[in-house]
This record gives sequence, structure tokens and C-alpha cells, in this order.
Amino acid sequence: MATFPTVKGSNLEGQRFTLPRDLAGELNLLFIPFQRWHQDWVDSWIPTAQQLAATYPGLRYYELPTLPQMNPFARMSIDFGMKMGIPDRAAREATITLYIDKDRYRSALEIPSEESITLLLVEPSGKILWRAEGPYAQDTARQLGAVIQLYFAPSASA
Repeated sequence: MATFPTVKGSNLEGQRFTLPRDLAGELNLLFIPFQRWHQDWVDSWIPTAQQLAATYPGLRYYELPTLPQMNPFARMSIDFGMKMGIPDRAAREATITLYIDKDRYRSALEIPSEESITLLLVEPSGKILWRAEGPYAQDTARQLGAVIQLYFAPSASA
């Protein structure tokens, strides 16, 4: 499976990140939208992400809106618009906008197109443990929960 590439971005509170190194979780659930309309699909997953993060304290989740490289003024305008649309500070802190070479990024992550959102479970090392795409689906959520439960299960030797 692919490894998450090193990329830089800032969250909607202005904090800079180098990913995957700066991901705060022992395990990180990443939502990668490419289109503005993908927000509804990301939002469909948030209740599940919140429930899983409450159950597994080592799990964090992030939204990584992925946009093409652009000038600083355009980035500020887009980030400001997103920030104003998200009243919850924790959600703004967990939204890290990436202004990058999208083709190279998608290729590294083996994402064939920008027509769907991609979900990844990633260790801080960048190792990708699980992936899915699309809006919330009960079967996919069950698979996600099972992988997370197995990851955090006490080892048999403990």
C-alpha cells in the first residue's frame, strides 16, 4: 500500500504542518476532498469520526482540502472563506488546507481521480493502513471501526 507523501499546509487557525510528521494521533483518519461539493460527503463521516475518536483516545481525524498551488492572496481568501464557514474551533484546527501539486499528490496516494473523497488511516510515519472513498456508508464505517479496534487492541502477549 502507498505511503502518505510529505506535504506542507496550514490549518484554519494558522498553524503550519508538515504531514504526516505533525499528525497528532497514534493513528490518524484523513478525509481528502478535492471539490467544494465534497464537503457534504466529509460531513457525512464526521459523527462516525467523532464517535471513534471518543472511543479510541489515540485516534485523531483531519480534513485535508486539497487545492492547486496558487498565490498567497488567493490562498488567504479561500482560507478565510472556509474559516468563516466553520464556527467550531476544533473543526478549524482539524482542517489543514493543502495548496500543492495535486497530480503528484494523487499519484503518490494512488487516488485515480478527484471525483470522490478519499479516506485514509495513517500512522505518523506515513504508513497507510486502510483506505476507502465516497460518502458515509454503513459497511465502510464497520470496516473502518474494525481496523481501528484491531489497531488499538491489547497485544496477545500483554
